[in-house]
Amino acid sequence: MEDLIVIGAGASGMMAAAVAAQNGLAVRLVEKMPSCGRKIRITGKGRCNVTTAKSHEEILGSIRRNPKFMYSSLAAFDNQAVMAFFEKRGCKLKIERGDRVFPESDHAQDIVDVLVQACKAQGVVMQTDTAVTGVHPEDGRFSVSCADGTVLRARAVIIATGGASYPGTGSTGDAYDWLAALGLKVEQPYPALVPLVSAASWVHALQGLSLRNVRLTITGDKKKPLYSEQGEMLFTHFGVSGPLVLSASGHCAAYWQKKSGPLMVHIDLKPALSEAQLDARLLREIQEMPNKQLASMLRRLLPQKLVPVFAEQLGLEIDQVLHQLSRESRQVIIGGLKDFSFAISGTRPLAEGIVTAGGLSVKAVDPKTMAVKEIPGLFACGEVLDVDAYTGGFNLQIAFSTGYCAGRAASATIKERERQHAQ
Repeated sequence: MEDLIVIGAGASGMMAAAVAAQNGLAVRLVEKMPSCGRKIRITGKGRCNVTTAKSHEEILGSIRRNPKFMYSSLAAFDNQAVMAFFEKRGCKLKIERGDRVFPESDHAQDIVDVLVQACKAQGVVMQTDTAVTGVHPEDGRFSVSCADGTVLRARAVIIATGGASYPGTGSTGDAYDWLAALGLKVEQPYPALVPLVSAASWVHALQGLSLRNVRLTITGDKKKPLYSEQGEMLFTHFGVSGPLVLSASGHCAAYWQKKSGPLMVHIDLKPALSEAQLDARLLREIQEMPNKQLASMLRRLLPQKLVPVFAEQLGLEIDQVLHQLSRESRQVIIGGLKDFSFAISGTRPLAEGIVTAGGLSVKAVDPKTMAVKEIPGLFACGEVLDVDAYTGGFNLQIAFSTGYCAGRAASATIKERERQHAQ
């Protein structure tokens, strides 16, 4: 019998196992896939955006679901501690645009290697190719049933199985059923950081077009926007993607959990310019090239691929001579530049989400220790919890912070039991 079994060898699970073993526990790390850290390897397009260099306040502000739950664990093991953890073990890091932190090598495998070596250095038993089918409390201890018929036993268990996105990496939502069977509340999983779908054929026609420095706003049936931010987005063959869209998607998916019907995407193509400034610019360009066609002026304002679509959607004659352009047409152009809109009907499937929203209700978990309140000796950390954040290294930071606290608390719990038993 082990002191501790950690189920799931992702970011949070390996961190939890290493920390618990460092504090003297006999730890077994159980992973269903043939190797550890499968999902880490594909994060950041294979480069691994391991954390962020932003302040605590900015990190908490970038957590979309249940940010208050993260106060204690972030204070215990913050982004500076994460960076020190990897650099101390020989993995040099670098800070890029948006305060995103990557390994200098640009290889996500280096992050996986550090975590695996940290576990092995502390004597963690790494058991791969082992699918768990259930966790069962038994008189203050636990049995862990496996798909091959074996049963593992331990004094405590940490569930770090991740969510249900990217199932090819092993994240298939296995733990949701185990947790529900234990009487714990599991919030409905849904995709976060996932592309959005539009039925508009002209959106599909813009496939591959990237827009930078635009403001994306998404609205529903109320006046207050679900999301509004400035940055970069991408048109695809099914709708839209890119950093802005991925960050907005969790809000959209949450909306669709409760309501049906389309949402509206509004793109401010010129967020740095007011309507008056845009009008002045249009008048200046008309004066400078009165005999040119409207297409020429639009190409100075927009990416070339967008010009014919923009004109068609606004009902503009693209070959119209500029000196013939009416005030009303100028206002239509300005309106389109400030609010180029279309409907979205849903997200891509959960399997394509970078992160899963939903999961084990944070009300069931102690935010300082990641202990499941109703089941002594059971802990949960990482993406299996109902906590998710925007892009930028925040979700891996959540995994490391909660994994660290779970590993530390599991060690303290077992040692306290030993002390009480010895008395």
